[in-house]
Amino acid sequence: MNAFIKELWAFLRTRKKLWLMPVIIIMVAIGALLIAAQGSVIAPFIYTLF
Repeated sequence: MNAFIKELWAFLRTRKKLWLMPVIIIMVAIGALLIAAQGSVIAPFIYTLF
């Protein structure tokens, strides 16, 4: 996983696409939140955010 992140960072830096980094971080955070809340009690409260 660490190698993937380093390679992604090198790609974005080389291609001058650093503006994509916040978009990627937000997408990963939302995905992690949905996966973490999938089986929990707080799932109905999280789904109301979207």
